[in-house]
Amino acid sequence: MNSIRVRLGVLGLALLTGFTTPTAASAAQAAPSPTIEEQRLGRAAPQEILRRSGFDTAAPRLARALEGARSYGEARRAVTREGARLWQRAVDRAQGRGPAGGDLSRDDDRPLYWARLGMTRDVRTWEPELGLTAGQRTALLDELERTSRGQDAIRYPHGRGMKRILLTGFDPFTLDRDIRISNPSGATALALDGAVIETADGPARVETAVFPVRWQDFTEGTVERTLRPHLPKVDLFTTVSQGRVGRFDIERTNGAWRGGFGDNDTIGRTETVPVSDPASQPQWTTTTLPYAAITAAQTGRFPVYDNTSVTEIPAGGTESVVRPDGPTPGSTARAGGGGDYLSNEIAYRATLLRDRLGLHGTLPGGHVHTPVLQFAVGNTTEVTDPEFVRNRLDIIAQVRAILKVAAETS
Repeated sequence: MNSIRVRLGVLGLALLTGFTTPTAASAAQAAPSPTIEEQRLGRAAPQEILRRSGFDTAAPRLARALEGARSYGEARRAVTREGARLWQRAVDRAQGRGPAGGDLSRDDDRPLYWARLGMTRDVRTWEPELGLTAGQRTALLDELERTSRGQDAIRYPHGRGMKRILLTGFDPFTLDRDIRISNPSGATALALDGAVIETADGPARVETAVFPVRWQDFTEGTVERTLRPHLPKVDLFTTVSQGRVGRFDIERTNGAWRGGFGDNDTIGRTETVPVSDPASQPQWTTTTLPYAAITAAQTGRFPVYDNTSVTEIPAGGTESVVRPDGPTPGSTARAGGGGDYLSNEIAYRATLLRDRLGLHGTLPGGHVHTPVLQFAVGNTTEVTDPEFVRNRLDIIAQVRAILKVAAETS
C-alpha cells in the first residue's frame, strides 16, 4: 500500500487530536518515495517468502491501523504496537511457538526482514489528510525500527544466579547479488532471544537484537543507543555477522575505518568511523572474548579461527599493508580482522563503548563471524532447500555452543 489517507473531516477535531495544520514553523511535507531497500520488496522472491511464512499480513495490519488513527499519538502507538508484535512473532516462530504460517522453515530470518520493509514503506509513504511533518514521520520510522528489531525489548530477570549474555545480529545484505539471501546472524538472534543456556557455572540468559545494514543508522548512533544501557549489567556480549565461507572467526582486532562498500540502500561510505568525541577515538579496539578457549573447543562442524589479521597504514607511511599478527604501534586502520564493512563497525562501536564505560578489564565482549549461509549446489532460483536449512540450523547451534564456552571460561 503506497498511500493511506486518514479522513478526519474538520479542523477542530484535528487540533483536539494532535495533528497540526501546516504552518511556517511546522509544515507538513509530501511523503517521500520508498527507499531502494524497500523497492526490492515487490520482487518475486520476497513475496514468496512472506506468503510461505504468513508474514504477508504484517504490513497490511499496520496500514489498517494507520488508516484508523485519528491523531499522531494514535499513529505512534499503532507503530509501537505493531513493531513489537512483529519482533515477538518472529522470535516465537523461530522458537517453535504458535503457528508456522506456512511451509517455510521456522528458523528463517527473512520473513522478519521483508515484513519490516513492508511496514516501513507504508509509514514512509503515508499521507494523512491533515498532514505529517518530516520530524513526525522520522519519529514513527525510528520507533518502528527499534521495536521490530528487539532493540527496546532487552530485559533480564532480576536477582542473582543467572549470567546475562547480549547478542546482536544483522539483516540480510548484498541483495542485488541474490535477492534470496538470508543472514545466519539474524536467524541466530531470533533463535536465541530469551533462551537459557545451561553452563558448568549455572544458567545463562541470552537477550538479542538485530541491526540494519545501513551506514546512516550507524552514524546516527543506533548501536550505542541500544547497547549502552545494558553493557554495564551483562556478563558477556558478542556482535555476530556473516563472514567467510566454511568457517567461524573470532575477530581479535577491530578498525576505525569504513571501506566504502554499498549498504542495503546502495550507499557507500569511505571515512573514519564517526563516533562521539572523535579526539579520543582510537584506531583499533580489541576483543575480550576468551578466543583461545573458543577456538580450542569442539563447538560444531565448522572450524573456528582466532583471526588476528588487519590492514593498516603504518606510522609514517602512506600505503596500506596487511598485518597477519595485528596492528603495529601508531598505525592507521584500514580494515579490522572482520574487514571494513558494517560487521567490523558494529564490533568497533560495541568494544569502544565497552572501553569508554571502563569495562575493558571486566566484560568479555567482541565479534563472531559465522560461515556464509549457502544454498545447495545447483539451486539458483528456489528460496530454500534442505541443505540451506541444515546449514542455517548448524550455524545457529554452533553459535549457541560458542556462547556456552565463552560463558564458562569468562
